[in-house]
Amino acid sequence: MDNRVSRPNVLLITCDQWRGDCLSAAGHPVVRTPNADALAAEGVLFRRHYGGAAPCSPARACLYTGLYQMNNRVCRNGSPLDARHGNIALSARAAGYDPTLFGYTDVAPDPRQLSAEDPRLRSYEGVLPGFSVRQALPEHQKQWLSWLRMQGIDASAGSPGIHRPAGEQGKTGGDVSNAPPIYSKDQTPTAFLAGEFIRWLGEQERGAPWFAHISFISPHPPFIVPEPYNTMYDPADGAAFRRAATWQAEAETHPYLAYDLGRQKRTKFVPGIDGKVPDWSEENFRRIRSIYYGMISELDAQLGRIWQAVKTAGAWDDTVIVLTSDHAEMMGDHFMLGKGGFFDASYHIPLIIRDPGRRAAAGASIDRFTEAVDIFPTLLDLIGAAPEAHLDGRSLAPWLDGKEPADWQDAAHWEFDFRSVADGEAEHHFGIGSRDCNLAVLRTDDFKYVHFGGGLPPLLFDLTKDPGELSNVANDPTYLPVRLEFAEKMLAWRARHLDQSLALAELTEGGVAGHVGWAVGSRE
Repeated sequence: MDNRVSRPNVLLITCDQWRGDCLSAAGHPVVRTPNADALAAEGVLFRRHYGGAAPCSPARACLYTGLYQMNNRVCRNGSPLDARHGNIALSARAAGYDPTLFGYTDVAPDPRQLSAEDPRLRSYEGVLPGFSVRQALPEHQKQWLSWLRMQGIDASAGSPGIHRPAGEQGKTGGDVSNAPPIYSKDQTPTAFLAGEFIRWLGEQERGAPWFAHISFISPHPPFIVPEPYNTMYDPADGAAFRRAATWQAEAETHPYLAYDLGRQKRTKFVPGIDGKVPDWSEENFRRIRSIYYGMISELDAQLGRIWQAVKTAGAWDDTVIVLTSDHAEMMGDHFMLGKGGFFDASYHIPLIIRDPGRRAAAGASIDRFTEAVDIFPTLLDLIGAAPEAHLDGRSLAPWLDGKEPADWQDAAHWEFDFRSVADGEAEHHFGIGSRDCNLAVLRTDDFKYVHFGGGLPPLLFDLTKDPGELSNVANDPTYLPVRLEFAEKMLAWRARHLDQSLALAELTEGGVAGHVGWAVGSRE
């Protein structure tokens, strides 16, 4: 590669709950993301990129392993990741890097490799095997809180209590406030992690390639942001929410929606506020959205700080940067907040890839469907390691060279599993087993098909007429041929992508023919 003594540096940045449309480079009419846009101007923006699952652990399992949920089997936060699977960190280590983590990966370890009393079995916030942890930042955020205390900030409320408007830590109410927290724009969890990465970057020797993964929590709730971001956006600005006339009308469209809407509690998104999310007024939804936009701009400012640090270190022209999210955010569409289910708003996420050694397509934007499972094989390709044939994703490197890969997919796929093994909530509600608490989505330009387990009815949306996904036509006789076609396409997709780690190999008189998907670390 141009001007490189050895392999490139790699900077993999994941954000949490960032909608794919909330980029000014992608044409959002309100949100301003100048630093993400600057990265896109030197790299490639993938405009129709989708996460593979939700919530955090399942989404990240798809990204880190290059395998769909049907193969990695991380169904919920807390589902263990089978130790036999390779991943980004192990492959980077096998290629000579010391992959270093800032933040979290939310990977529950394989309990078959640990003793029953191992404390790692009491949390889903484990570390992806292969990473060296420079700065952890799990959900309790204690590392950040102690950093705040050193700066004289009263962090006694802990997390999430500290993420309330200053002076309102003990109050409860029903309306959303855009008042700032007690910490400043330079003291956010995002600023903390960015600073830790920059400090580590200053310790790296020139000419020694590094691999860093920064995993930011923002713009994940609680929805609050310091000045000036808390008032940067007017709640009146922004498109109309994509939803029915009332949340009750939404609930009537499908049993799963009725179940999900009934479980959405406000305090999960804005601590201290009572009631259920669907009952919030239009004004409250818009105020939350303006705060969410502010959180994205606060995150973008820290990205700019990171870009400058990499340039100052003399590493900009030797560093591959991947910027993406794990999943997205409903943000008021369909009277919902958070992620899950089947709507595009939960799965359409940003993806920008900049490789200074591949400049042919710099500044381009790609409108073909890409998926989270494509990240792992892409990074393998960019560091000079061949992507393995059994992975579900495909390398995006050709797009960076201005070439369209042959036979590229014409659809996006994702899965959502709503089982609750520990308490059986969904199982009891629907009267089905854990194995049946799932859905799978096949989305093309024109249609979106959603297949449910457990006998729950399917969904079909004609996206050319109904981009807001409001009218289910699965039972319309006119659309029955389309429904059958998409059901068959989904069967073919599943058959093609069932675990191929040994299915692509065959033992012959001459030995093993074909491809064996070795677990990294066990190769001869």
